[in-house]
Amino acid sequence: MLKWYEFRPKLKQLGISPGKALVFMMGVGCSQQLMAQQTIPLTDLSGFKQPAANWRIAGDVNADLQKENTLTTTSGTGILVNLPEKGKHGQDLYSNWQHGDLDLELDYLVSAKSNSGIYLQGRYEIQLLDSWGALAPRSSDNGGIYERWDNSRPEGQQGYDGHAPRQNASLAPGLWQHMKIAFQAPRFDAAGNKIANAVILKIELNGVTIQENVVLSGPTRGSMENNEVAEGPLRIQGDHGTVAFRNIKMQSYNAPRPELKAVRYAIYKGSFQQPPDFKTIKPIATGEAAQLTSNLSGLPDNGFLVRYTGTLDIKAADTYDLNLHTSGGGGQLKINDQVLNGSRNRDAKGGITLQPGSYPVEILYGKNVDWAKPSLTLSIRSAAVREFVLSDLNVPADDPTDPILVTATENTVLRSFMDLKGGPRVVHAVSVGSPAKVHYTYDMDHAALVQAWRGEFLNTTPMWHDRGDGSSRPMGMVRILDNKPAMSLARLTSAEAEWPEDTTGTAYRPKGYDLDPEGLPSFRFDIYGAAVSDTFRVLPGNTGLHRSLLVAGTQDGLYARIAVADSISQLADGTFMIGDKAWYVKMDNNSVKPVIRRQQGKMELIVPVKTAIGYAIIF
Repeated sequence: MLKWYEFRPKLKQLGISPGKALVFMMGVGCSQQLMAQQTIPLTDLSGFKQPAANWRIAGDVNADLQKENTLTTTSGTGILVNLPEKGKHGQDLYSNWQHGDLDLELDYLVSAKSNSGIYLQGRYEIQLLDSWGALAPRSSDNGGIYERWDNSRPEGQQGYDGHAPRQNASLAPGLWQHMKIAFQAPRFDAAGNKIANAVILKIELNGVTIQENVVLSGPTRGSMENNEVAEGPLRIQGDHGTVAFRNIKMQSYNAPRPELKAVRYAIYKGSFQQPPDFKTIKPIATGEAAQLTSNLSGLPDNGFLVRYTGTLDIKAADTYDLNLHTSGGGGQLKINDQVLNGSRNRDAKGGITLQPGSYPVEILYGKNVDWAKPSLTLSIRSAAVREFVLSDLNVPADDPTDPILVTATENTVLRSFMDLKGGPRVVHAVSVGSPAKVHYTYDMDHAALVQAWRGEFLNTTPMWHDRGDGSSRPMGMVRILDNKPAMSLARLTSAEAEWPEDTTGTAYRPKGYDLDPEGLPSFRFDIYGAAVSDTFRVLPGNTGLHRSLLVAGTQDGLYARIAVADSISQLADGTFMIGDKAWYVKMDNNSVKPVIRRQQGKMELIVPVKTAIGYAIIF
């Protein structure tokens, strides 16, 4: 069942405000069918049409940061890998199935300098590329919508209509990246003439929206055909570089949309907490509306109820999930004399099974909050129909304000609360941004690096809008380095001793930070009677961060905790892989030997500290 917190971001995607409504609407919840999603089994290549020898199924895959276009695999299943022979071009891979409107979700991993792509319907390419560290991504970079091509155009202008990602949200080679694509196929009339272009509704890369509502005027360069169709195969580029995929999930939408027709309205003045008996009251205005809307003439400034009636035209049998959302009051939805009942919350929704045909609809919207702008939105979806709105896309006055964004065009230090994904609120957080678009957050309470990210810097709207809550949010691709912050340094009786949960007995005292001439901080703190300097700098090529810890005076039994994750392993070149191929750690050349150990169900990477250590965080 779709939870309210899973559905709420979809409301924003549709332009629907979270609002502050009191909704007197009841519902039976979402159908499990609505969440049906097909996972492509990667136990063999039977889901693909005549796969060439460069494609294979593996159990694991690894890349080497120093070796271009190289992947190594281990036996097993679950991962699709393209491994063309050295010096030869491989062949593309085509799905056995065809798709129109599609939601596609997958993990992929590229090698250094690798190049691949996903062609929707075999015609529209989403670029997959090692774009690690790129400051200003182009349409040919990772997550870009590749350009179209016309040889008849002037020299240097043959390529056109490409769409660069909004920001570079890419990870390093050898790390699993996550992409979600929402695609709307081109539309054709009964005679086969195209009446609407294909649209990339949204692309998310590693949790960041990088493309949204991009209209595709035609097939991109390298398309399997130069025509456009209602349905085509999914195509994965195999003739350029090595690449791996896993967890490929797709949901196809191939049913015709329901339509809400013959909308009429009646406006009643007064404050209504429950649906009234309409036989006993008279409207102050009535009329017809081109579509369901709250932008009606004759609405009182406050204290009114609008009764809408119409017909819902269903073209395919299915279980439909509807969401009625209002601002400044509440609403009720009735279909075929059935009230969709549910809890009194802001994101009320209900499901109903309908056969093809026309059904009477009644929608009530009451507003009694004077500060809110009138707003009503009704959305609908099913297993075969992507969610869309049956009403106009008005934006109520209680929608979040224009965002307040901080872009680090120069080295920037900002203090705020910081909510870690999957973790606590850091109340003494210092976020440091750089024009290299590699940023981090430091927890002053634990002298700990808690997160780093690539892309844009901070959204400070929650902190500075209205009364604010003091928090800011990263705008780029985030790596959570420690979602349960503990001290970076601790004195242990042995390399197997448990890491302390708090600062008890450490004599820890934060001393703030000093700024160098370029505006970059060095954090300072005392611990166990020693003075420590903690400094971070962006790695060359914008590939991550380097950390230097300097301890004044030799300390017996002092260790630094470098990483904590579900899994940690050391690669052949001495680099450490953290988590499920989430980021790398590379220690500076020194005599100390890091220790990988298991503590309290997690793996930890710790290293003894005498006077100084340094290491790179690569992501």
